Amino acid sequence: MSGLNGRVVLVTGAARGQGAEEARLFAAEGARVVLADVLDDEGRAVAAEIGRERAVYVHLDVREEAGWGAAVTAAKEAFGKLDGLVNNAGILRFNELVNTPEEEFLEVFRVNQLGTFLGMRAAIPELVAAGGGTIVNTASYAALAGLPYIASYAATKAAVVAMTRVAALELAAKGIRVNAVCPGGIDTAMTDPARLDPTADAGRSASGAAELYRKVVPMGRIGQPAEVARTVLFLTSDASSYVTGQPFVVDGGWLAGTRLFS
Repeated sequence: MSGLNGRVVLVTGAARGQGAEEARLFAAEGARVVLADVLDDEGRAVAAEIGRERAVYVHLDVREEAGWGAAVTAAKEAFGKLDGLVNNAGILRFNELVNTPEEEFLEVFRVNQLGTFLGMRAAIPELVAAGGGTIVNTASYAALAGLPYIASYAATKAAVVAMTRVAALELAAKGIRVNAVCPGGIDTAMTDPARLDPTADAGRSASGAAELYRKVVPMGRIGQPAEVARTVLFLTSDASSYVTGQPFVVDGGWLAGTRLFS
């Protein structure tokens, strides 16, 4: 499926979770990967694990236009070109809409929505120069279905889906495909911050999340980062050569409905 041999792909939010799994999988499928994040120690460790011939790490705050220019330059200096982008970096904040401070809303907007916009804008000229390429933006189940307490997150992810469609229309003639992946509940530190706390009761946290998703997800479990990564691989590879402008839902059937009677 891969079709990634010789391709150079920049993955943001690549220090852990979905981004790290995407970077590992892409490298295993023949790509050279630029891992970008603000978590420098973790990002460098993942790049070292993949290997110097296949991966480099670059510090990138996706909210900053200058940082994007540096990341694209790093990709070209390391591997000679850029022909794929995965806009994976994102943050989540829980709050009632009426109690969400303006600064909290703007914080989520700057990472999730502005960061995706700046990433596409920085990468597109290089993808054109490479003769075409792919962009995969990470949206969310929450972009397509209502969930309480995440108004800022849902709004930004819905905007990511909208920007994906616009970009796909504008770039199709240039040989650039643009799609979005919409994960549901995925077992990462973003959905369960207790995973990052060494003093937390990890067993209790894990069992609580497992019980929640057993109840609401038709497949009866939380998703794994590798399952999202495989979908992103498909959208980046030649296997999806006639696919653009689409949101791909990876949610165990959650969007289809909930398990009311089991």
